[in-house]
Amino acid sequence: MTRPLSIVSLLPELLGTNGDAANARVLAQRARWAGADATVVEVRSAADLPDQVDAVVVGSGSDSDMVRARDILATMTTELRTWATAGVPILLVGIGWELLSWGIELDDGSVVEGLGIVAGRAVPMLARATDDIVVASRYGRLIGFENHQRGYVGGEAAPLGQVLSGTGNGAGTEGLVMGSVVGTHLHGPVLAKNPGLADHLLCTALARIGHAYLPGDHSLAADDMAQAARNQIAVRLGLPME
Repeated sequence: MTRPLSIVSLLPELLGTNGDAANARVLAQRARWAGADATVVEVRSAADLPDQVDAVVVGSGSDSDMVRARDILATMTTELRTWATAGVPILLVGIGWELLSWGIELDDGSVVEGLGIVAGRAVPMLARATDDIVVASRYGRLIGFENHQRGYVGGEAAPLGQVLSGTGNGAGTEGLVMGSVVGTHLHGPVLAKNPGLADHLLCTALARIGHAYLPGDHSLAADDMAQAARNQIAVRLGLPME
């Protein structure tokens, strides 16, 4: 490769709860194991944005920081929309996903306006979802921890997958896939627990600059550990092992 992959982590402190900001480091490490140099660029304001962006991670945060995070992200709306249109892989987790939607409906009836990058909106649920979640997806079976009080409706994109155990969006689906954008409620961080999804994002990022992705030996060893962890959770939930 003529240059390293540039993996952007947006607002890693405000939107880094539940290990979500670490998804950027997972992508960078798996890229290095595959023989591709990669750097993680932590972006806390529009002034920090690099000239070249190959992948983007937006994690989750607390409701108390939601408006503050939205206002900072709003200064990058043009860039986010450009990346999504250009096919840059973007991973959105929890509130980070909600903030890029049409909006977030709160329990008191008020609405926090989103950036409108992805279709759909977040809506209150009757009870908070706080447990392990298992999802059947095109990237393999996904397992993570969900901790959210809102579901998701109105998305015109495909869901990330079907819920085998847990809550997800509600109504049996979890997440959103819209072009190169992936939204999910799965924490963990999700890419460490689910290397199939991580590799999909890396394949997309490398293909955009004319390179193929082949997992390295270290990735395969890490995948075995991730699968063992997923199997433990599956067995506890009464599901078959992979």
